Amino acid sequence: MVKKLHPLMFVGTGSDVGKSIVATAFCRILKQDGYHPAPFKAQNMALNSYATPEGFEIGRAQAVQAEAAGIPCHTDMNPLLLKPNSDHTSQVVLHGRPIGNKDAYDFWKPTPNPFQKGGELDFRQEVCDAFDRLAARYNPIVMEGAGSVSELNLRGRDIVNMSMARHAKADVILVGDIDRGGVFASVYGSIMLQTPEDRQLIKGIIINKFRGDLRLFDDGRRMLEDLCGIPVLGVIPYYKDIHIDEEDSVALAQKNYQLSILNSQLIQVAVVLLRHISNFTDFDTLERDPRVNLFYTSNVDDISRADIIILPGTKSTLDDLLELRRNGCAQAIQRAHRDGRMVVGICGGYQMLGLTVEDPDGIEGSITSLPGLGLLPIRTTMTPEKTTRQVTFPFEGQECRGYEIHQGVSDTDEAILQTDHCVGTYIHGFLDNAPVIDWLINRASHGDSPSDVRGKSPRDLQAFKDEQYDRLAAHVRQYVDIDKVYQILTDD
Repeated sequence: MVKKLHPLMFVGTGSDVGKSIVATAFCRILKQDGYHPAPFKAQNMALNSYATPEGFEIGRAQAVQAEAAGIPCHTDMNPLLLKPNSDHTSQVVLHGRPIGNKDAYDFWKPTPNPFQKGGELDFRQEVCDAFDRLAARYNPIVMEGAGSVSELNLRGRDIVNMSMARHAKADVILVGDIDRGGVFASVYGSIMLQTPEDRQLIKGIIINKFRGDLRLFDDGRRMLEDLCGIPVLGVIPYYKDIHIDEEDSVALAQKNYQLSILNSQLIQVAVVLLRHISNFTDFDTLERDPRVNLFYTSNVDDISRADIIILPGTKSTLDDLLELRRNGCAQAIQRAHRDGRMVVGICGGYQMLGLTVEDPDGIEGSITSLPGLGLLPIRTTMTPEKTTRQVTFPFEGQECRGYEIHQGVSDTDEAILQTDHCVGTYIHGFLDNAPVIDWLINRASHGDSPSDVRGKSPRDLQAFKDEQYDRLAAHVRQYVDIDKVYQILTDD
């Protein structure tokens, strides 16, 4: 019998400090050590999402963390998801279902409860109930905060950081990013700005993304512990050779934006950089394929020189379609298609490749209708209902897997629609399947792919992911005092 552990929560000195990755590592470590962990993030803001086995929507990070823990993902792991529509408004997804759009100012105004007739929605109660259901089934819960833990102006409305830690009676570890500089001020300030009650919950500090010789931070470690009165549990070096799916759009800044002109043997794959791009993890497997150079671009010259052009998913199909026409990318894609280049559309990108996109009820905004790029014979109408489901589909004689998350209905029953030099689908994860990648590369190269790399696409994506989770866990074990973490999680 394994011991009952306290909930473990990772909060950050700011956004993109590595909370999600550290939480993922601990989901894997706890699983390896015989526990039955589950991830939890009360409220998430992200455009990268995932469909649960039941057909509901959650943030991608919690789906990844559940995979690292070896369990199916569930809406209780991320009960509240905000998907930005613009700088001011977001679609609110509660328990995996969209319940409308809200701006930040109106978010806390009274709202009818869609799950209880005549009731009023209480977001705080909804996320706490989700945590309680999860905590009854798993040991321990690995929790994640959002953004900075010390936003004083948001303290009264916080449902994801320290108020959630109080409800869960969690042991909190503060993660600081040394790579961006100012780690002493950010760590010390984040702790000192807490109330005395919340400060008592913070049991440790992890310094993340260290570059260089770790011995150079020995004095810094002691200084932080003296300043804060809290142990530094580890200093984790920056890594580049472990591949874990990212959730936040911040990760796009680390992507490749350059067409490779040095190696003409590689298949050049251009992912069109949309303003509201979503689920860019769709291209991670293809990006790792040694036969291709995958890059993100909105440059018409780069699009015209690519062998494969991909229109990705988007949270705002009509708005991004209008921008593609304005900046010339739409015309560049059409010209490339006429020249025999492969064009792929996924989800919103699939809709854009059709004949028209209609939004008579203003689901997405003020644009009611636009012509598509005309490469696929479909017409799409935006509807209030959202399709979210996991799917299997046959391709080249093999069973493949993916998931759908989309607004809008197209006038075809085909899961994958193909014409000459063009293919479109609503299926996210379409390009995670080796048969699809091989087919696409062979079509783009006309059989002229270099012999030294032909057929080297990943054969087993799940085995690859498991290897990456194990490597991440080993990396964190090497640099974090795991025994001390267990002591914290069992102390009365």
